[in-house]
Amino acid sequence: MGLGCEAPEILSLLIQRWTLKQPVQRICISFLNRPYILHCALNMETVDMTSVSLKRPHCEDGEANLDEIKRQKISEEASKTVDGSDLKIDTVAEKSKKLLPEDTKDEIIPNEEGEEQEDEELEETDDDGDPESFADMMKHGLTECDVGITKFVSSHKGFSGILKERYSDFVVHEIGKDGHVSHLDDFTVPVDNEDPSEEVFTVLSDEDKQRLEELQLFKNKETSVAIEVIEDTKEKRTVIHQAVKSLFPGLETKTEDRDGKKYIVAYHAAGKKALANPRKHSWPKSRGNYCHFVLYKENKDTMDAINVLSKFLRVKPNIFSYMGTKDKRAITVQEIAVLRITAQRLAHLNKCLMNFKLGNFSYKSHPLKLGELQGNHFTVVLRNITGTDEQVQQAMQSLKEIGFINYYGMQRFGTTAVPTYQIGRAILQNNWNEVMDLILKPRPGAEKGYLVKCREEWARTKDPSAALKKLPVKRCVEGQLLRGLSKYGMKNIISAFAIIPRNNRLMYIHSYQSYVWNNTVSKRIEEYGLKAVPGDLVLKGATAVHIEEADVEDYTIHDVVMPLPGFDVIYPKHKIGDAYKEMLTADNLDINNMRHRIRDYSLSGAYRKIIIRPQNVNWEVVAYDDPKIPLFNTDLDKLEEKPLPVLPKEGKFRALKMEFSLPPSTYATMAIREVLKMDTSIKNQTQLNTTWLR
Repeated sequence: MGLGCEAPEILSLLIQRWTLKQPVQRICISFLNRPYILHCALNMETVDMTSVSLKRPHCEDGEANLDEIKRQKISEEASKTVDGSDLKIDTVAEKSKKLLPEDTKDEIIPNEEGEEQEDEELEETDDDGDPESFADMMKHGLTECDVGITKFVSSHKGFSGILKERYSDFVVHEIGKDGHVSHLDDFTVPVDNEDPSEEVFTVLSDEDKQRLEELQLFKNKETSVAIEVIEDTKEKRTVIHQAVKSLFPGLETKTEDRDGKKYIVAYHAAGKKALANPRKHSWPKSRGNYCHFVLYKENKDTMDAINVLSKFLRVKPNIFSYMGTKDKRAITVQEIAVLRITAQRLAHLNKCLMNFKLGNFSYKSHPLKLGELQGNHFTVVLRNITGTDEQVQQAMQSLKEIGFINYYGMQRFGTTAVPTYQIGRAILQNNWNEVMDLILKPRPGAEKGYLVKCREEWARTKDPSAALKKLPVKRCVEGQLLRGLSKYGMKNIISAFAIIPRNNRLMYIHSYQSYVWNNTVSKRIEEYGLKAVPGDLVLKGATAVHIEEADVEDYTIHDVVMPLPGFDVIYPKHKIGDAYKEMLTADNLDINNMRHRIRDYSLSGAYRKIIIRPQNVNWEVVAYDDPKIPLFNTDLDKLEEKPLPVLPKEGKFRALKMEFSLPPSTYATMAIREVLKMDTSIKNQTQLNTTWLR
């Protein structure tokens, strides 16, 4: 679930080059703590609760036939410009994100380029700072209409607000499968007599730690490291043994006499596999193998947090497990489990890590699994709102009672020349040359300089090795594909593509499923409105069944589901069932044969509710004078006993503070869209604001 309408990292780097001014009518979106201004007037339809047949939305082309527009765009874009990147729209300075499979995704997902890309600067080629060149860079992106997001369910008038002016304006608490909401409220460490003393964290010198780390990671040719015991006592030797074994998993120790002096010698006992598999005999049998803890993080995404923790603990990241990934530009609280790392060691990290806090420790016998959660609870502040109290009341009451259309948000599709769903479509068509071209071919729009040079080299030489040399970091999708082409050759694109991590590859075909779903759901709302009709689908247990004429009064729109296309789903028995078939046929796909000759790319399909009604919805409008002060206390504030912010009864600004809970795989972006009545696409935002960048 993503919240907000901010740009990805590449856009946020560009936007620092201009000073933005605020007009009277606007929606303000915060980029790097600077407000970015948006018009709020959208020419999109609102669906009446009693309507059965609705007019088509007026999108940017102004034509009545939306289907024809989409078909033309598909054919034009497929032959024109391409983009293999999965850029994240809805957090500031955010990095590229992987999209997990439908059944595991709950939150904005991990960075496809890895942690090494986080601090890299955009290579700028335009020194003029011309605002029109900025808009020109973004004109090749998508609008909501392009991915089927065209309807609203509420009738209130939209208003302006600032999303994430401060990252602390967006707080996420994970909801476990038992309904428990994760909170950081306890720093105590479980008492365990088998834990080593605190001295293990200080007994080794920095030089010793450096040598041991190099030995542990096989970074030098040494087969062992000897540490002299300066004050030779049995107790001192025991502490050093414990320090090496606990701080450097994979190493064993022994005591040796050398020239009348005692040395603790560290060495590898089980080769390179030892690092990934902590020693079994070093963990008490009475203790659960996994230490579960609550991770409180600020302005960091989940995968980056895991990488930081693993680096400080000197372990592989894959010994950590979690139920879902969380936004970067936010304060998030979630449960993490780690294999055979003591709570004592984890708690020690609180002394040396910034923007992280670990607590609520416990030992359990099982790890955590992706998707095993009920959802997330959000606390969101929209600052400097322009809506009247009556508008806010109408908007929030509608969100609480009716909900919002469960669209896949813009971050699902990328932001520049060719969206991720086009690559997914080519995969399903078994058109591997097009897959390769879409990912590697030059394209217009904003991109990092080194990627531009890589694409130019590829277009000029079609030499994967030469193009790969243009990339300072090889872990991006383009780098991985080029590495695969170098290894397997241009005639084996399937094997080359398979080098890309599985979740990244599946991201593309899930993006195509999402594209089809968004478009057909908009058609469903347009055709039949917000009520259940005969031929709709509902779930009975895990099985989808059609609503019969005699039973239609037993169901509401909140019961209705629609399928993501696949070989193991059924389709509605009305016009929308035909719309699915027509859409896939236009894309040269057979709706009755969604199995792919490569098993990974066979789509079984799934069902998704078309309207989501958030739970635990609460809101209040508060006044404030200082844009920099927090408007509520976080878990950490409460632990540190910080007083609640004192707010004036009447201030310069007004803010809407809202709370709500959403299930997994639901985009909070779309809930906020329904409240503010705004287009969340980067393309729409930059086109509306070109003149304000002057």
